[in-house]
Amino acid sequence: MLQAAVSSVETRTSWVVASMILVVMAIAFGAPWITVVALKDIAAEVDGERSVPAFASALMWIGSGVGGILMGRIAERIGVRWTVMFGAAMIALGLALSTLGPSWPLYIGHGLFIGLIGIGGINAPSYVYVSRWFDRRRGSALALISSGAYLAGAIWPPIFARAIDYAGWRHTMLYYAAFELLIIAPAAAVFLEQPPDTPHHVLRAAKAVGPKTVMGWPPNLVFGLQMCAIFTCCIPMSMPQGHLVAFCTDHGISAAHGAAMVSVLLGAAFFSRQVWGVISDRIGGLYTMLAGSACQALGMLAFLLTQNEAGLFTVAALFGMGFSGLVPANILASREMFPVNDAYWRMPTLLLCSGFGMAAGGWIAGVIYDYFGFYAPAFATGLGVNILNFMIISALALRQSQTALA
Repeated sequence: MLQAAVSSVETRTSWVVASMILVVMAIAFGAPWITVVALKDIAAEVDGERSVPAFASALMWIGSGVGGILMGRIAERIGVRWTVMFGAAMIALGLALSTLGPSWPLYIGHGLFIGLIGIGGINAPSYVYVSRWFDRRRGSALALISSGAYLAGAIWPPIFARAIDYAGWRHTMLYYAAFELLIIAPAAAVFLEQPPDTPHHVLRAAKAVGPKTVMGWPPNLVFGLQMCAIFTCCIPMSMPQGHLVAFCTDHGISAAHGAAMVSVLLGAAFFSRQVWGVISDRIGGLYTMLAGSACQALGMLAFLLTQNEAGLFTVAALFGMGFSGLVPANILASREMFPVNDAYWRMPTLLLCSGFGMAAGGWIAGVIYDYFGFYAPAFATGLGVNILNFMIISALALRQSQTALA
């Protein structure tokens, strides 16, 4: 009702900005995929321990989450344009540092430079930024920009697989560092202008005090459950993404075909996320999360039961279609339940929990593989966490339906 009282902020420029953020995300999130595709090559330099490159990827996700909170506050002061340009430079520096080899240069390059001040300066600030360009189709816009990570996974792994075969993983990192810096920095300088401000201030004034309860519960309890939900959804989400190439080669499938399988998974996630965005605009964030969690659980179960190449390509596509709506739906639910003036810290905090979940899932899968020598126990663990995620979201969705009826 409040949005009807003011004119919509959505214009053609809103979608131009969102599309450019999508491109920036797709390039920025390409950087960590080099380590995923080269996992076995990097592990070969440290006695075959896959947990080492997996831990570097985990540090990247943790760093990007923590950095999102820090850089989100900076973006509120100086603008997203500058944090994105700075982040692009730090990603390039992190890739260059990572080429010095496992373990510590890889850890520092990924955790500090690519994650904390690189992607951290791009990812979370962009969610808050784009949400201020939209009021009627915010769910669709958030789904679009959050698809950048999936678009990166769909495009880059096959390219990286061939580049690594030709030039090695170190030169691939250096080439990509130069490429992403030359594309992202000019794009940010030209397209990322100041977002509309009037409706933001109207909403802020109307909700300056903030709600005393959310769905009849203390706000921090609801937000805590949201944090748990996004953390537990990302643990199983990251396991196939981070280990699918290695999983394929363990079953006699070439690394190139494994990389293509990752592209199928994330390509399906990219396109289906747009559908999930439209659905979330209609039914809301919580119910979209509930449906996505159920679909992801079925996908994890299918990975446990499938080992042949054709079957894995099918499962990868279905898994990508299932989990893709979870993170943007959680972000949308936060905007639906809490005041807009809380967005600058609530959104990055949720993305921090998402990053911890992605980090934990990829690293735990590596540790479990190193212990057992195969991936089935890791995927079974992911399925168990997914069931816990479904229970948490069910509690929130049930509470929302009860308060709506009341």
